[in-house]
Amino acid sequence: MEVAIVTGAGSGIGLATAKQLNAMGMAIVGVGRDPEKLSLLETEIDDADRVASLAVDIATDEAPKAIVGLCLERFGQINYLINNAGLGSPKPLHETDDKTLDYFLGVMLRAPFRLARDVIPHMPSGSGIVNVTSTFAVVGGRRGGAYSAAKGGLTALTLHMACEYGAQGIRANCVAPGVTLTEMVKGRLNDRGFRRMNTEMTPAPRLGTVEDVASTIAFLCSPGAAHINGQTIVVDGGWSTTKYLSPEAMNAEWLDTSPE
Repeated sequence: MEVAIVTGAGSGIGLATAKQLNAMGMAIVGVGRDPEKLSLLETEIDDADRVASLAVDIATDEAPKAIVGLCLERFGQINYLINNAGLGSPKPLHETDDKTLDYFLGVMLRAPFRLARDVIPHMPSGSGIVNVTSTFAVVGGRRGGAYSAAKGGLTALTLHMACEYGAQGIRANCVAPGVTLTEMVKGRLNDRGFRRMNTEMTPAPRLGTVEDVASTIAFLCSPGAAHINGQTIVVDGGWSTTKYLSPEAMNAEWLDTSPE
């Protein structure tokens, strides 16, 4: 039985990913900060022999050792690491103070780095790491700031791991979601500009779901992806690779808001 560690497993993409990997026959170690959300993961998987959870802040110094220790104690091996935990509501560079910068980098770059460092020595050939990044690591975007820096750094780290450990049979890839209907994003859809920028510029007829992203992660953890290494798969309905505008946006009238 293969074993996967999933961070941010209490909700959203992490929860959906844990469920899909479990449905593929894997045991899951779900990591998150909220014990109540993690209890939902255990309830939904409903198989005590194939699920364990750990409530911990992954940015703390002791987190990697605790996560790896639990995984080895319960299941004796580690085959996949899904670095998914993250946070949103970024600000532009000029509005970002040092505390916010350190927090974003701590959760979305330092923590994945340290956890991968502790996991890799326990991974057999045929294992894999999937880092969940973002379209903000693929294209420039307004308000990215520390978020873009963290996700871009995680992409570069993934490429290093793909090269350094590929010969050992350990693959490393990124999945970069676009705007995905998570609780973190739903509130931002109330922002007219945010909503129009994403819905009017995406050729797919809907926004992405957590299941869309989880399915891509699950594929990268399957035999079908055995020769995929050092890649970023973007799950955004074509938003980042096309110049699409919806018919409504194409036919909209330009309003001159410049001062007279």
